[in-house]
Parts: sequence; structure tokens; C-alpha cells
Amino acid sequence: MNSIWTESIKMPHFDKLEGEVKTDVLIIGGGITGLLCAYFLQERGVDYLLAEGRTICSGVTKNTTGKITAQHGLIYADLLEKAGSEKTRMYLDANQEAVEKYFALCKNIDCDFEEKTNYVYSLNSKSKLEREAKALGKIGYDALLKDPTELPFSTVGAVGFAHQAQFHPLKFLAHIAEGLNIYEHTFVTELSENTALTERARITYQRLIFATHFPIDNKHGLYFLKMYQDRSYVIALENAPLVKDMYINEDKRGMSFRSYKDLLLVGGGSHRTGKQGGKWQELRTYAGKYYPRAKERYYWAAQDCMPLDDVPYIGLYSKKMPQCYVASGYHKWGMSSAMTAAMILTDKIVGKENPYEEVFCPSRSILKPQLFSNAAESAVNLLAPTTKRCPHLGCALKWNEAEHSWDCPCHGSRFDEDGGLIDNPANGDLA
Repeated sequence: MNSIWTESIKMPHFDKLEGEVKTDVLIIGGGITGLLCAYFLQERGVDYLLAEGRTICSGVTKNTTGKITAQHGLIYADLLEKAGSEKTRMYLDANQEAVEKYFALCKNIDCDFEEKTNYVYSLNSKSKLEREAKALGKIGYDALLKDPTELPFSTVGAVGFAHQAQFHPLKFLAHIAEGLNIYEHTFVTELSENTALTERARITYQRLIFATHFPIDNKHGLYFLKMYQDRSYVIALENAPLVKDMYINEDKRGMSFRSYKDLLLVGGGSHRTGKQGGKWQELRTYAGKYYPRAKERYYWAAQDCMPLDDVPYIGLYSKKMPQCYVASGYHKWGMSSAMTAAMILTDKIVGKENPYEEVFCPSRSILKPQLFSNAAESAVNLLAPTTKRCPHLGCALKWNEAEHSWDCPCHGSRFDEDGGLIDNPANGDLA
């Protein structure tokens, strides 16, 4: 179960950290967010160190679909209603600036970068598309309205963003990582004020960036209540008609599409981690119906942190941790969100005001309907009688037959058959 990205690139490797070291900024996590933070800090001459527990891009980053877009589903009509026009436009501008940054960086990187239009389509609700287009018009963005013709089924239309992109994420990050101050197999086991401990090292730092996908400190910030994790699935098909642009269904249960070379990537089957869902079987059934001559070449799964209000948490970890920063809750839009996070956090590190940071402030109100759903899910699984418990906060684990893993429905930690940690926020293997 390897993604197409891991099969076509050899990532650089780095030494394990040993001994006592001091750094101005410690970055924990070597996925796309951590690497971009390190890259921008190095550009600005800031002393930093990146500690990755396994190898860079070995977690969630390797399983993305590689779409770069500021169009995050039909989010803007809802944002306009809840947050107002100013913050909605700021959210759009922040993500479009992230897209533009990829355009600038990828000019000199061989990473299969291609400019595309991204479309959100609907099978049965033209009114949703019209509402989104109207909201975008109110904040001054001229979205495209189109009836897609290259999908294998009929739709009622689509809303499009021009000048978006797709790429090979690991080819891009292999280049970005060259020459950075990275240590692999350097798993942070304990944190105290200004000190991080690993198996063989003691790191003294002034400021800390948590780039760990799901935040690993439970004492502050309430991230275990503010987020849950969601799994989604991808298959790569050959002998299937390719699509010129990128597509995703406005319905969370629908399918997404993009092409990579001679392969069509189809995504979907999503569900809350630890719960039942369509998984790959849903995609394979779908492919058998619409692409009967296609052959599956690759299949993989992704995991995403879902915030309370669809907006990522980027900024100060909590008011009680004034020198610590977080980037999480990307809501399935990791490419643009990671770049946005890296630009905001590195600005904060060097003392530069970023115009978008208030939109993503992690300490904003948590009184959202999803909060109560998250709390209820945790309560049910904390009380469930089973011997397999997650070491994160003690929730009952569920067996995932499709992926042969133990999954936590509370916060999304995952473990292999032998109890080895696959995905955080758990910070170690099963006992």
C-alpha cells in the first residue's frame, strides 16, 4: 500500500541527533509543514533545528493527492455567513498567496508542477454552487461557473478557481530538504520548558514549532477537543480517461479526480478514523462502473485533522505557552495550508506582522457544534470495555480490517498489528 509518490522518488536521509545541543527554534516534525518552516527560517538566517521521529515525509505528507488550491470545497459561502467579508477574503488571500509561493518556488524545481483549474462540482444541488459563486463575488473574487464535460457522469455544474496547480509533492520536498538542518530518527519523548529530550539527545531551545500533524501536547490548547481525524482513500488507474483539470465533489461522500502522467487518481471513501466507511472498496466499485477497462496500479490512504470551523489552527499554541507555535487542522487541504502556516509562523519567529494570522488564531472560540460531537465520541470510547486502549488519552481502539491496524475513533492515533505507532497524537507504541 504505497502511494505513487513514494514509488517514484528517493528521499534524502539525515543523521540521528546525539548529545546536547542548543538552538533558537526547534521544529518537531519533518512533513511538509516542518520542512517549509525550516526552509524559510534558513532563508532568513534564523538558527533552527528540525527533529523528525522517523524519516522526513514518512507520515501523512507522502499520502496527499498533490493538489495545490485555495478552493477548499464550498467553504466561502459558509465563511462569509459566519466570519464576515473581511476575514473570508483574508482566508482566500492567504491561501492564494500560498499557491503563488508554490508557483515561484517550483520554477526551479523538477517536481512535475502544472498549472490547473480546480473545480468543485455537484451532482444534484445547483443552488449550492450558485450560493458559493455569489459569496465569492461579494468578496471580490471572480469564480468560474462551468458544466464539466470530462467527468464520466452528469453533474449540475461546478465552481472553478483558475491559476491553481498540481505537482509531485515528494519531488518538491526532496529538493526543499537539501542542506537543511534536519535530524531523522530523533523522536521527542519528553518536553519541558525550553528543553526537549530524545533517546540520545537533549535539545535546549528558545522557541518551538509543533509541525506534528496532530499537536502532541495535551496540557494546553484543548486540541484533543478541537479536532478529530478523518481517513480518505485513493486509487491510481491506468487505461482510464485522464482529466485536464482537478475536480472534487461538494458532497463529502463524493469522489475527487486529478491526473498524473498516464494515471487517473480517484479519491473518496472517507470516514472518521476508527469508524466504518467506504474505503478502497467504494472506489473500486466506482471504478468498475465508470472505468471498466482500467487497471489499478497504486492505492493508498490519507489522514486529515478536522477543525471545529473548517479553518486551520496556525499560530500561538496557547496563551500559556508564549514561545510555542502550532500548525494543524488542515481540513484535507494540506498543500496550501502547510505553505500558509510556514509563511505565518516564520513571520512570527522573526517578529514580522503577518496580515492573515488573526484568521487562523488557535485560541478563537471553540463553541461550535462539532465540539459537542467530539466530546461525545470521546466519552463513548473512554467508557467502552476493551483491553486495547490508546496511550494518548485512553480511548478504546477499533480494529481496521482493511488496513490491518488499530485505530482510535477519539483522536485518530493508529497502530499496526503489533502495536507499533503509525499515526499520532499518541507519542509511543501500545504497551
